[in-house]
Amino acid sequence: MNFVSDNVTGAAPRVLEALAALGESADAAYGTDAESNAAARRIADLFEAPEAVVFLVATGTAANALALAALTPPWGAVLCHEEAHVNDDECGAPEFFTHGAKLAGIPGAAGKIDPASFRHALTRFPKAVKSVQPAVLSLSQVTEAGTLYTLAEIAALSAAAKDAGLKVHLDGARFANALVALGCTPADMSWKAGADVVTLGLTKVGGLACEAIVVFDPVLAETLPYRRKRGGHTLSKGRLLGAQANALLADGYWLDLARHANATARRLADGLAALPGVRLAWPAEANEVFPILPAAMDARLRAAGFAFLPWATGSLMPGDTIGADERLVRMVTSWATRPDTVERLLSVAAQA
Repeated sequence: MNFVSDNVTGAAPRVLEALAALGESADAAYGTDAESNAAARRIADLFEAPEAVVFLVATGTAANALALAALTPPWGAVLCHEEAHVNDDECGAPEFFTHGAKLAGIPGAAGKIDPASFRHALTRFPKAVKSVQPAVLSLSQVTEAGTLYTLAEIAALSAAAKDAGLKVHLDGARFANALVALGCTPADMSWKAGADVVTLGLTKVGGLACEAIVVFDPVLAETLPYRRKRGGHTLSKGRLLGAQANALLADGYWLDLARHANATARRLADGLAALPGVRLAWPAEANEVFPILPAAMDARLRAAGFAFLPWATGSLMPGDTIGADERLVRMVTSWATRPDTVERLLSVAAQA
């Protein structure tokens, strides 16, 4: 009955089986093992990018911070949505790993930046030593509002960034959920749309602790082996990361898990939206649902044992407001969310 996050569940069965199968076996350390090498090749093939360089790490914070550090100098600026995870939820890790680069938030409804807002934001940084210099555009796919950039929107923003001399980073903590929702390929949603680096999230989709930094230009990857080691994110038993990645990606398992999460979110969203007094703050396009509930319904659900988070209202759709007797909340489904749990929540909500 926990809808707080897709991080609250354990690891998917095939991941645990893969880790258990390593048992007492021995292999090279620090990510030079067979599992890690196979995972890097698999991810490069997945992205249709044979020259891509892949770095496995255990956390999304490390993946994002290290990726941004490779793309911007300390006097640079990372432009992102004002509510982006890298801006609000990494405890300053990007600034720390970049040795002081500035994160500059851009407003936008439904967690999305549009090209006009991006170009306007660039005007805040004159070519002068008094100002940091824009270096990276960071996009979240899925956004913090649970919405998706279309492929055309990613391409348009990437083109605007390249015109201004910036690199493009795609924060793909829920990359698989976006893939199955859009029905596209990893290449379509990354380098073909203009992304230079993707942080490929595998933990939320069923990993135990595994993320990947995927760099499409080997030149941009040259400092990352040293940054990863110096930052304490080169695991001695790196094969434990490689085994997770291989188990998830083999036979499209990660996409099956993401489809389940998205499908349960869709049922949750549709069921809640059909109830009197409930509306959705944003379309539920992946595996996150943001209903605006009557306060009494919010209280009834919590009393019944359902867990979910209150949410900020910064990127509501134009003209939308939250009334004094309403609550905006976030509910997240995962690969392990049971359909009967969703139905039970809807039943309690209906009674309220």
